[in-house]
Amino acid sequence: MTRFLLHRLGYMALTLLLVSFVSFLIIQAAPGDYAEIYAAKKAATGAIITQANIDAVRRELGLDRPWLVQYGSWLWNALHGDFGYSWAWRRPVGEVIAERLPLTLLIAFTTLFFMYAVSIPVGIYSAVHRYTAGDYAVATLGYVGLAIPNFLLALVLLYLAQQHFGWSVGGLYTPGLEKQPMSWAKFKDLAAHLSIPVFVLATSGTAYLTRAMRAAMLDELDRMYVLSAKASGLSPLMLLVRYPVRLALNPIAATLGWRLTYVISGAPIVGFVLALPDTGPLFLNALLNQDMLLAGAMIFIFCALTVIGTFVSDVLLALLDPRIRLE
Repeated sequence: MTRFLLHRLGYMALTLLLVSFVSFLIIQAAPGDYAEIYAAKKAATGAIITQANIDAVRRELGLDRPWLVQYGSWLWNALHGDFGYSWAWRRPVGEVIAERLPLTLLIAFTTLFFMYAVSIPVGIYSAVHRYTAGDYAVATLGYVGLAIPNFLLALVLLYLAQQHFGWSVGGLYTPGLEKQPMSWAKFKDLAAHLSIPVFVLATSGTAYLTRAMRAAMLDELDRMYVLSAKASGLSPLMLLVRYPVRLALNPIAATLGWRLTYVISGAPIVGFVLALPDTGPLFLNALLNQDMLLAGAMIFIFCALTVIGTFVSDVLLALLDPRIRLE
């Protein structure tokens, strides 16, 4: 197991290196740069901007250097914990991300917990009670959850919460509670505001995992070892927990890294709709403003979370299924 973990950590480091290179290349491939966007914003206010001014801004930010040189400098500083300076925010990238990353991680991991806590037992129920009214109801809800776009569901829930329940949904807190010290009332208000983005982000993922769990359970329930265990007198609940459920969890555990990527990739639109101060709107604004250092650092962090999730999936698979060999 130790050798396996060391090998996986080595692959993780190589993957992150390649991801940082590709992400930096993609950001550089966009037409224009931050100096031109900065000049356009100044010109929109009535200021007179010449080409010499644009070239001076480009030299000041180091944008006149070859992109390989820029990437090497950024990578070297990132390895030492310095992700550079955000041109749009006029602050270090690390400080800008640190303000919003905790909320993003809270929403992401809460969403993952909700998805797995709901999909696994519902998928087991649907497989055990196949072709019943409950199974058809779960299938119908699953198709609806997969079909509804996140932004549309967020808008509908936002409207219903405000018009019919009188909830203040946008942001993290009800107006007037932002600057108050943390208390039980403020915590409940925060949980109420986070419930809608968590539900929106978890809807389609829960539907997909439910269908996957049901399919895996049906495949295991039709095997001969289940019939043999029934004949031996093993109770139905013990039979499910010890054999089919454990093996059916393999495809669910294998997709942990992908599910984390899915939640993070869907967060920007939901964050815009619900006015959440997380990294989603920050990332989109960094791309629109071509704030390369901020966008590159966020892509690197998101990919690092995905790689870590994949690593956790590999470890869970090794623990769940003794047939998996660690070579």
